[in-house]
Amino acid sequence: MKKHSLAAAIGLAIVHGAPAQAGGYVDSLPAAAGWPAAKVAQAQGGGFVEDSKASLTLRNYYFDRDFRSDNPRLPARINDVSQSQAWAQGFILRMESGFTEGPVGFGLNMLGTAGFKLDGGPGRSPLGSDLLPSDPATNEPVDNYSELGLTAKAKISASELQVGTLAPVLPVLLSVPTRLFTPTFRGAYLRSDDIDNLSLHLGHIDRMNVRNSSNYEPLRINGPYGRFNEAAESNRFDFAGGDYRWSERLATSYYYAQLKDIYQQHYFGLVHTQPLGEGSKLKTDLRYFASGEDGSARAGEVDNRSLGLRFTWMTGPHSLMVGYMQQSGASAQPFVYRTDVHVHSELAMTSDFVNPDERTWGARYDYDFGSLGAPGLRGMLRYIHGDNIELPGVDHRASEIERGVELAYTVQSGPLKDVALRWRYASNRNDYFRDIDETRINIDYTLKLW
Repeated sequence: MKKHSLAAAIGLAIVHGAPAQAGGYVDSLPAAAGWPAAKVAQAQGGGFVEDSKASLTLRNYYFDRDFRSDNPRLPARINDVSQSQAWAQGFILRMESGFTEGPVGFGLNMLGTAGFKLDGGPGRSPLGSDLLPSDPATNEPVDNYSELGLTAKAKISASELQVGTLAPVLPVLLSVPTRLFTPTFRGAYLRSDDIDNLSLHLGHIDRMNVRNSSNYEPLRINGPYGRFNEAAESNRFDFAGGDYRWSERLATSYYYAQLKDIYQQHYFGLVHTQPLGEGSKLKTDLRYFASGEDGSARAGEVDNRSLGLRFTWMTGPHSLMVGYMQQSGASAQPFVYRTDVHVHSELAMTSDFVNPDERTWGARYDYDFGSLGAPGLRGMLRYIHGDNIELPGVDHRASEIERGVELAYTVQSGPLKDVALRWRYASNRNDYFRDIDETRINIDYTLKLW
């Protein structure tokens, strides 16, 4: 891979001009977090230049994965890696025009990104970090890389078509920044909010750019631990679906996706929020995926049903979530390579918890310290347990446990106002790969240029 300068997608909150919070990306999902999602602006705006905006985001990111055990079933090249460390500085310049006047408005978006290695030299393997691209000759992180993405857009009423660089945030294609950068795609994406309470989505993608690369590549399936053939390639990913708000309390969604000649997938979602009085409420979140092979099934057998249900109780500064998820069928749940999977484990750091036959339950507690006189400070504790896992080459039903803690703080005033600091730690103990302790630290700041 040739050297460039680093492409930084900062966190979904950062991309939209606000510092990242401890809650992660889930709050930005149109279907996962409940309705309403933001409406597409009307075509009769102030104009191409008048409605334009630009921002520059700086993100400093440290990643440290410590492998705590070896596995005799794994090759020496994997067992010999004791630690994966990387530290990088990323920049993202986002420029969005308004729309030209008239019944059809036209505009242009630009995403310019650059990043630089601060540390991660010899002996600090990049294996598993996905923070920086690696030199294929030495397997060491490159010094820098960069990327420029352009997106043409057109709008009629409350329907908008984008063509070019895309980063969809949908249940069937979750392009979110779990590392320094967000994976991006090349294609076309139509979103319509013309019908009250209904948001429709339609898209076609033919190439992807993974989170630590500046090169567009064919699409692949995510298949660690031999779950699928990750080398299988496709040049077409199509999706269609929508979210409907029945009331202020109830929203449902349906999506269909096809990664040509690899898999096809149906998704059904429901979110209901019930007020409990005195500022408390209970959110019920149901998610169901049904996935099967497509065409020549280049990645191998795909046969999966994934059902997840969770309940979140919120009152004042407290939020407590408990949930359960069940995988059934002959395979793991499929999703696009180096994206994230929209299940109840989506805020887990070290595992996706969608292995074949895996049963997962978890609990998460969030607290906003603003009620104690520390506005901008948030904390989180999480526990996830998965068992009954069946993987190729593993002669028993495996299990895994992840424990996590997080602190995030956004400076509220002064010269450092809006600087966001985030510390995350998680440990994973399992009997099918290697035990892991992982630390991530990032400092984010977004400067609005106009």
